[in-house]
Amino acid sequence: MDSQSPLVAALLDPSAYPEPTSRVELVQTHISWVFLTDRHAYKVKRPVDLGFADFTTSERRRHFCEEEVRLNRRLAPQMYLGVVPITQDSGGRIAIGGVGETVDYAVSMARLPADRMLDVLLRRGLVTAPTMERIADKVADFHAAAETGGRVDEIGGSLETIRFNTEENFQQTGPLIGRTISREQYDAIATYTRRFIAERAPLLAERVRQGRIRDCHGDLHAGNICVEDGLYIYDCIEFNERFRFGDVASEVAFLAMDLDARGRPGLGRAFVRRYLAQTGDTGLEALLPFYQCYRAYVRGKVAGFRLADAGLPAAERAQITRDAQSYFRLAHRYARGPDRPLRLIFTVGLVGTGKSTVAEAVAERLDAAVVGSDALRKELAGLEPTERHFEPWGQGLYSPEMTERTYAALLGRAREHLESGRSVVLDASYRKAAWREGPRRLAQELGAQLWALEVVCPRALVVQRLERRLAAGPSVSDGRPEILASQEQDFDPLEQGWPHLVVDTARPIEDNVQAALARLGAESTP
Repeated sequence: MDSQSPLVAALLDPSAYPEPTSRVELVQTHISWVFLTDRHAYKVKRPVDLGFADFTTSERRRHFCEEEVRLNRRLAPQMYLGVVPITQDSGGRIAIGGVGETVDYAVSMARLPADRMLDVLLRRGLVTAPTMERIADKVADFHAAAETGGRVDEIGGSLETIRFNTEENFQQTGPLIGRTISREQYDAIATYTRRFIAERAPLLAERVRQGRIRDCHGDLHAGNICVEDGLYIYDCIEFNERFRFGDVASEVAFLAMDLDARGRPGLGRAFVRRYLAQTGDTGLEALLPFYQCYRAYVRGKVAGFRLADAGLPAAERAQITRDAQSYFRLAHRYARGPDRPLRLIFTVGLVGTGKSTVAEAVAERLDAAVVGSDALRKELAGLEPTERHFEPWGQGLYSPEMTERTYAALLGRAREHLESGRSVVLDASYRKAAWREGPRRLAQELGAQLWALEVVCPRALVVQRLERRLAAGPSVSDGRPEILASQEQDFDPLEQGWPHLVVDTARPIEDNVQAALARLGAESTP
C-alpha cells in the first residue's frame, strides 16, 4: 500500500469516520499514515518492513497498535483512546469501526491543539526556560518509574546493542553519501562514534550498574510534546525495543539536540540542568555529546528514508533533503567538538545590500549558526516570518522600542550558541554605533573572536534588488526602496579599529565568501 492505495483514498473521505467531521487531513511518515478529523487522529501503520520495523501483516499491525496505546498511556493517558478496526463491507466501503470484515487497524487518539505543540511554540518564540523545566520534571519522573533491569538492561545497555545501533546507522546511510551527507562527514562521525564506544566502555557499563537503562520514550523531540494546561508527551517508539530501551542520557540528549537543531541551544541546556537537579545523574553530562551525535544522525537517516517515496512532491522532497543535510551537519559538529576558535560575526549594512546572502553563505562554510533580525523581529511580534508589514519608517513593527527589543534578542540568541560552543553570525543592519557595542561586549565576555562584515553595494543595484524582492511575493524582509533613503540618513559609519571585512555584493558571492574565509583565517567545513 502506498499513499495512493484504496485504503488511504477511502479514509480521506469524511464519511468513513464514526464522528462527524468537516474535513480529513493526511500526515505521512515513513512508517505510518495519520488521518486528522476535527476532533480525533487515527494512525494507520504502513505495511512496510524497514528492518527495524516490520508491519507487513495485519496481525503485526494490530499488535503494534495495541503496544502503541499501552506504552503511550504512560505519559499521555487522556490522549490515547484505543485501537479501532478498519472495516470493509460487502459493497467495498472502507470505514473506521464500520460493518463487515476487518481489513486493518488504527490507533484512535484525541487531537491536541496544533498551536500548543512545542515545535510550533518554538517557532513563535513562546518557549522559556521554565517551560523546559516543566518538561524536565515530567521526563525525570517518567524515567524514575520506568521499567529497568532484566531484558531492559540486556537489550538497552549492552555494548553489543550500542554498537549494533550505531553500525546499523552507518550501513543504512551508505547510499545517502553524496546526497544528504558528505563522505568527510560520514567518515568523521563513524570514527568518533567507534572511538568513543571503545574508550568509554567502562562508563557505559557503569551506567547499567547504576540503573540508568530504562524503558524510555525513544522519540523525545519537540514535535511530540504538547504544552497546554497539562503536559503531553506522546508518540513513543512501540515497534522496536532496541530503540526504546536505553540510557536515560540518550533520551535527554535527544531533546537537547532537537532544541539545538531548532536554534535554541540555551533552552536545551535549561532542560538538561533541571533534569540533572531532579535526578542527581552526575554521569550523564559526559555522555551527552555522544548521544546528541547519535540522535542527530538518526534524524538525518530517517529523513533520508522519506526520500525513497516516489510520490513526494518536488518542493517537499527538496525540504526533506535540506532537513537531512542539516541533521548530518549537526551530528558532525557534535563529533568535531566545540568550535576553535569561537567566532561572533555580525553584518553591517543598508537594506538590500545582500547581508542575508553573505551571512548565510559564510555561516554555511563555517558551520556557524545564523540569527537574522528580520525573522526574530516578527517572532517577537507573534507574526509568521514571511508575513509582510509595510509600515512607515520608525513606526509599528519598526518602532525604536521594537528595534531595541530585536537587537537585545539577537544578543540573547548569540549567547545561547556561543555558550554551546558554536560560532554565530548575526544578520542585521547594525546601522547605529551603539548597537555594535553589544556584540563587542559579548565576544569579550565569552572569549570569542569578533568580526564585522561590512556589506556594501552600488545604490542602483540595491534598488533593483528591493524592487525584485517586492515583486517576488512573501519574504522575511519588509525592505523596500523608500526605506533605503531613510536608512542612509540614519546610518553611522563603521568606526576605525573594528576587526572587519568589506564585502561588495556586486561581486560574485563565491569570491566574497572565499575572501571572508581568508580574512577570518578559516577553512570551510565539509
